[in-house]
Amino acid sequence: MDIMRLKDTKDLVKTVQLLLLGQLVSLVLSLLSFTASLVASLGVNTPLTLSFSAYLAITLVYGSILLYRRQKLLVPWYWYLFLGFIDAQGNYMWGTKPLLGDTLVIMGTLCFAMSNVGQEYCVKKKDIVEFVSMIGIFGMLVSGCQLALLEKRVLESVKWSPEVILAFAGYALAGSLFYALSPFVLKAGGSTMFNLSLLTSDMWAVVIRIFFYRQQVDWLYYISFVMVVIGLVIYSNIEKDPVIVSSSENGDIDIQYQRLQEGWTESTFDSPALGHAATY
Repeated sequence: MDIMRLKDTKDLVKTVQLLLLGQLVSLVLSLLSFTASLVASLGVNTPLTLSFSAYLAITLVYGSILLYRRQKLLVPWYWYLFLGFIDAQGNYMWGTKPLLGDTLVIMGTLCFAMSNVGQEYCVKKKDIVEFVSMIGIFGMLVSGCQLALLEKRVLESVKWSPEVILAFAGYALAGSLFYALSPFVLKAGGSTMFNLSLLTSDMWAVVIRIFFYRQQVDWLYYISFVMVVIGLVIYSNIEKDPVIVSSSENGDIDIQYQRLQEGWTESTFDSPALGHAATY
């Protein structure tokens, strides 16, 4: 009974930690959106440059750690190039016309989903530091090439005031935090739990607006936040880790399987029905 209680307590602590970490990532995502809107309110429309600044920040931090390790990549570089490309597209796709904008939003959502699944595999099977640094490197290269083609003239016309520089620095900091924390949620809870946690980012955005813009909020926002949290708790309790068979139990299974296989070879084809199935 004591062992079961200890196990239940540990599971409860892990669940609470995962929920809190997921909400921290959701809050950081809201800060990311807030700083992006702040940059736009200052008259600067450069989403690719914003993404480039975030990728540059995580490359400087995690890339330095990866260089210090001096180890070979556990995942081929071209997979990181693919993940970096779709991650960069998922960050900035937009449009001025409604139909074009809706299409690009759907494409960006698909890229974001594909990126999350690939990230989950990398952080669970490989190394988090390698993944974050390589995403930063290839994301920086992809967004850098795209901004050189699409945002060069806009950047030349930007008036770099202290407010604009601070807004860009805030976006880079929020982006680096998002990419630093996301792998831990993906590793502990998977991509589904990660995306469910991000559903509360709108509510955190409302909280930020209350503090910065003194806006009034409808009470339905709070109900939606509570419902999402309840859904996260239910999902985290239902989702269980796969049962790991111990070595002794595995040996017993192998022995039973061997005996079953011996009996199968002696009597299987004596049965007309099974003999017909094997022949067929």
